[in-house]
Amino acid sequence: MTTTLQTPADAPPADRRRRRSQPKPSFRHRLSRFDVKASPYFYVSPFFILFALVGLFPLGYTFVVSLHEWDLLKGQGPFVGFDNFVEILGDRMFWNSIFNTVSIFLLSAIPQLVVAIVVAYLLDQGLRAPTIWRMGVLLPFVVTPVAVALIFSSVFNEADGLANNLLNLFGIPDQQWKHDTFLSHLAIATMVNFRWTGYNALILLAAMQAVPRDLYESAAIDGAGSARRFFSITIPTIRPTLIFVIITATIGGLQIFAEPRLFDVSTAGGIGGSDRQFQTTVLFMWELAFFRRDFGEAAAVAWLLFLLIVGFGLINFLISRRIATGDASKQRNRRTRRAAARGAER
Repeated sequence: MTTTLQTPADAPPADRRRRRSQPKPSFRHRLSRFDVKASPYFYVSPFFILFALVGLFPLGYTFVVSLHEWDLLKGQGPFVGFDNFVEILGDRMFWNSIFNTVSIFLLSAIPQLVVAIVVAYLLDQGLRAPTIWRMGVLLPFVVTPVAVALIFSSVFNEADGLANNLLNLFGIPDQQWKHDTFLSHLAIATMVNFRWTGYNALILLAAMQAVPRDLYESAAIDGAGSARRFFSITIPTIRPTLIFVIITATIGGLQIFAEPRLFDVSTAGGIGGSDRQFQTTVLFMWELAFFRRDFGEAAAVAWLLFLLIVGFGLINFLISRRIATGDASKQRNRRTRRAAARGAER
């Protein structure tokens, strides 16, 4: 049996007359329908307009600057294409800054996330005066980065700093915190961890408090210990928040500037050490723009750093999606085995 679809032109005359006889919607009715359809877009438009003004436009304009010779004082020069990118990719100092940035990022991000998870877990255990503990954890984040950098620069002073004085108590000689590459990276990572660990811990704490307590009670009744409940319930449940913290820590860690800029400003001029042993990519870009006055190459460094951050973000996304897919398949396998076990019992 076939059905023939009728177009408005093929409709019966009675239907056409009925359609013509219906009154046209009033202006107020049309305005009401337009309001229903368009209002959601108007409500979210301020964010996209602001993002276009402070995000997309500077990004595009930076790319335009990177294609020209652009002096800080003289302004725009001739168009050079991708010569600035070629020049930067062939500069040894650029790759040195990439190494320093990734090294400081790894030394700060990994311990920071581990300690933040532990601190959030402890705060979730029903401590007395929880507000005071949470405020105490967040206090380092309230301190300005300049103050933190100046304090830790004094702590890691090679002549009479607190770090070397503590090491001397255990018979360890003074360390070259500001001249050794690894030690300078470790000192800067300590500053970053001091400031951001509490902030990330509170974000993870909010996610942990959203976990249903019935899950913990059921697991405890089944005999699961605290460690098993933590790794089998807490971590899988807060994984979306954990991924968010990892991505934001990645973006912030690869854009680090204030800490290395102020770590040894008195002797190294603030360019990242006497031998650029802790000069990060943003600090290298700052040197190009305001010391060498070459905005073209500085803009090229900005775009290369942007691509590096996007690459790290994609790696984090793919790893997290793979982990989530593996967990979902494991859960399906468990449900299948349970169903098979019930069928066998019947």
